[in-house]
Amino acid sequence: MPFIRSDEATPYEIHGGRFVSYVRPDTGSRDLAAWRVELPAAMVGPTHTISSEETFCVLSGRVRLVIDGESAELRAGDAAVAPAGSELAVANTTDQPARMWVTTRVGLTAELADGSTIAPPWAN
Repeated sequence: MPFIRSDEATPYEIHGGRFVSYVRPDTGSRDLAAWRVELPAAMVGPTHTISSEETFCVLSGRVRLVIDGESAELRAGDAAVAPAGSELAVANTTDQPARMWVTTRVGLTAELADGSTIAPPWAN
């Protein structure tokens, strides 16, 4: 099934953000996962280490990304790439919501600061 309609996307909520999954194995993808993340105002996500490369494109609002200690404030239309194995932190430090489009390889895992690992369902 090469086409995924917005009403077929699956939302997940974790760490204060909303992840709306479009592309993943059960929607027909073999290698890639893609989702829209919605970050409410003043949301700070936990720092984590990613197993696979991730790309980010800001759709609206402003987002602060920290990738291996390097920080940038991104606006709508800006993009970033986090290499596999990098430490990543995402925050919306404004008083307005923000949205990003994120892509990665199927099978992504994230190790949190406490040593626990999650396999987000929107990327598996």
